[in-house]
Amino acid sequence: MEEAIIKPELQNIIAMSLYMAMVIGIGVYFFKRSNSSSKEYFLGGRSIGPYVTAMSAEASDMSGWLLMGLPGVAYWTGLSSAFWTAFGLAVGTYINWKIVAKPLRVYSHVANDSITIPDFFSNRFKEKGKRKPILFFSAVFILVFFVVYAASCYVTVGKLFSSLFGMSYISMMILGAIFVLAYTFIGGFLAESVSDFMQALVMVFSLVVVLIIGISYAGGIKEIINNLKQFPGFLEFFTSAKPSLNEMGQQIQTSGIPQFAEATKVSWLEISTSLAWGLGYFGVPQVLIKFMAIRDAKEIKIARRVASIWVVISLAAAVFIGLNGRVLFPAELLTQSASEKIFIISAQNMMQPFIAGIVMAGILAATISSADSYLLIGASSVAKNLYQGLFKQDAKDKDVLKITRITLLLITTIGILIALDENSVIFKIVSFAWAGFGATFGPLVLFSLFSSKITQKGGVAGMIVGAMTVFVWDLFLVKFGGVFELFSLLPGFLLSSIAIWVVSSITSVDKEISEQHQEYKKELEQITRKV
Repeated sequence: MEEAIIKPELQNIIAMSLYMAMVIGIGVYFFKRSNSSSKEYFLGGRSIGPYVTAMSAEASDMSGWLLMGLPGVAYWTGLSSAFWTAFGLAVGTYINWKIVAKPLRVYSHVANDSITIPDFFSNRFKEKGKRKPILFFSAVFILVFFVVYAASCYVTVGKLFSSLFGMSYISMMILGAIFVLAYTFIGGFLAESVSDFMQALVMVFSLVVVLIIGISYAGGIKEIINNLKQFPGFLEFFTSAKPSLNEMGQQIQTSGIPQFAEATKVSWLEISTSLAWGLGYFGVPQVLIKFMAIRDAKEIKIARRVASIWVVISLAAAVFIGLNGRVLFPAELLTQSASEKIFIISAQNMMQPFIAGIVMAGILAATISSADSYLLIGASSVAKNLYQGLFKQDAKDKDVLKITRITLLLITTIGILIALDENSVIFKIVSFAWAGFGATFGPLVLFSLFSSKITQKGGVAGMIVGAMTVFVWDLFLVKFGGVFELFSLLPGFLLSSIAIWVVSSITSVDKEISEQHQEYKKELEQITRKV
């Protein structure tokens, strides 16, 4: 009797379906508790342990960009840009956990037990009544940038599923968006954090497995280095490879060998642009909210170590998968957008289909772990901060949760519309949202935690200047080239900081705000002495 053979595509589907069923199971398990109150739904009742806090923060932070965007950069232009970006992110991760995590956990509790980032800013500056400009602007900017972030996740899912199953990008992208929406509807913050912990494990496992097998397939590290030397500038820290493109924007190849023009020197301006990614950590809500949710500020030291180790291993593996991909599949991916599929191509060609399906669940894990965070925080900015905080302050919890779900649907719909273009480059979409958050909220977070002289008006000015700088820089000024090619996060961060300082220096700090700041400092000192 002839042995039945399961088709590779079906094996991929089975492996990934099992993974998706596990994720849905976590959401269902936490459904009752998460929906008991808005505090449980948005912050998990501040009950998250250090390991879940660390892993869920990094998983929701990195998204599908880690498994597709970053390897794609390394595959397309070589080591330089990918390395400096990864280095900036690794350093930024550590510093953020070191100087922001504990103070924010303590201050958010002192400031009326704040459960969202806009809540914290508003309570930090003692906004009252219906005139709450910091609450309003922070909620609006969170909504805007998280819609863009959600779109990047849907692009990732669309590329993944269309590559695996040969189906249309748009139908697969929409299917993935609906799955993420359904999951976020069910579980809330606690389910999101627990599943993100699992997904962080899947992500790092997938990266390490693909890297190790890839090195073996290529004949070892020495052979990889020798092969990459044929591509000008590919292994240099201060020069960047430059693919030779035809009029269609595709890389030219000769006898299966990709062609590169003369390598371009990487200026300190470009290195600064890559390193500036680290500044974004001070303002990204999906990480900051995890700092606020940890059950005990004393456990942050453990969480910091776990997060830092995870980030270094994951970023290094992602960069080297891209480099090794150029050795194994030198002319497989001929456009910058297509290069972001190198992780998928590597897994499909080097592994048994069912195992490849499990490994590629890492991309799905990265996407889900980020998208559910983006949707949840974006929805909370509307339901908790705008609806209950400004427009209907006597709204009941059930009304807040109802508006939350309506907002989730709206964010998903707009994100799908943004993600309709199959040629979207994930790296570029993520960089815009990352710059937006870093410039809008990063300086305000730091000033709020470490200065008692910052005023409400200074905070509002800083947010608006930071956000507008990113929009104007990315949409208009970057076209002029030169210094305007600098990552918009850096000028946005600097101008936002200046705006906060200048406006605060010409306005006065309310006595009640100063007293709360002193209370926070005393509590922080007590906790620090006990650790």
